[in-house]
Amino acid sequence: MSGAGDGRLEAALRAARHRGRKCLVPYITGGLPGWQAAVEAAAAAGADAVEIGIPFSDPVMDGPVIQEAGDRALAAGATPAGLLAAAAGLDVGVPLVVMTYYNIAHHMGHERFASSLASSGISGAILADLPLEESAPWTAAADAAGVETVLLAAPTASDARLEAVCERARGFVYAVGLLGVTGERAALAASALVIARRLKAVTDLPVLVGVGVSTPAGAAEATTVADGVVVGSAVVRRLLEGEGPEGVGAFVAGLRSALDRGQPVGTSAGGPAGAASDRSVRYR
Repeated sequence: MSGAGDGRLEAALRAARHRGRKCLVPYITGGLPGWQAAVEAAAAAGADAVEIGIPFSDPVMDGPVIQEAGDRALAAGATPAGLLAAAAGLDVGVPLVVMTYYNIAHHMGHERFASSLASSGISGAILADLPLEESAPWTAAADAAGVETVLLAAPTASDARLEAVCERARGFVYAVGLLGVTGERAALAASALVIARRLKAVTDLPVLVGVGVSTPAGAAEATTVADGVVVGSAVVRRLLEGEGPEGVGAFVAGLRSALDRGQPVGTSAGGPAGAASDRSVRYR
C-alpha cells in the first residue's frame, strides 16, 4: 500500500473501485488540434481520469500512432509550458495525469516541473523512462508538490521488484500488458492478465493495465483481474484520422459501457492490430 495519504487521483480510483466500478483512463496527446475538447469529451463519456501526453522527441515507449501524434504536436509548436497552461483551463471533474519522459522533468528541474504540474491542476505524473532506482530525486519533489507519481510494472519483473514498485507508486500502478511499445492489438495479450494478477497479490493500490488495450472487448477482459485500464493508441488514432472530440467521446463511451457491463459491446478496433516491436524499453 502507498506510504502516503491518498492524493486526488488515488482517492478517485479507490472510490470507483469501492463502488464496484472498473476504472477507465484514456490517453490523449497534448498539442494535437482539438486535444482540450477531446479531454473534455473523454471525461464526459465516463473516464475516471484522463492522461495527457506531453510530446517528446525520443518517445521510446510509444508506437507509431502516438509517435505520429507527438510529431504533429511538436511541429505545431507544442511545449511543456504551453500545454500545462492550457491544461490549467480545463475543468472536467476528473483527475488529470501527465505522461512524458524524464528529460522534460530534468530540463525544467524537478521542483519547478512538479510545482508547474500542481499549479496547472495536474494530479499525477508518469515519467515512462525513469527507472525505479533513479527516481528518488523526482519522487521527492513530486511528493512535496502533491503530485502522485504513477510507476510502471513490467511483465518480466521479479516478485521482489513488483513489491518495490508498488511501495513507491502513488495514484495507481500501471501494469504493462506486454513487452514492446504502445499500439493497437486485436486481442489482449495473456501477459496482461498475468501481470495484473501478480500486482493484485502484492498491493492494495489500484492496478490498471495499459499497453495493448485497444478495444471494448480487451478492456472488459483486462478488468476481469485488474481494477481498470489505460487506453491510448486507439483513442489518439481517432484524432489523427479526423474524427475529432466527438469520435473520442463515442469511443470512450463504448469502452465505458463494456466495463460497466463486464462484457464487450463490440471491438471498435478499426484497422489492423499494431505489430509487436523488438525495441528495447527500460520498463520499471
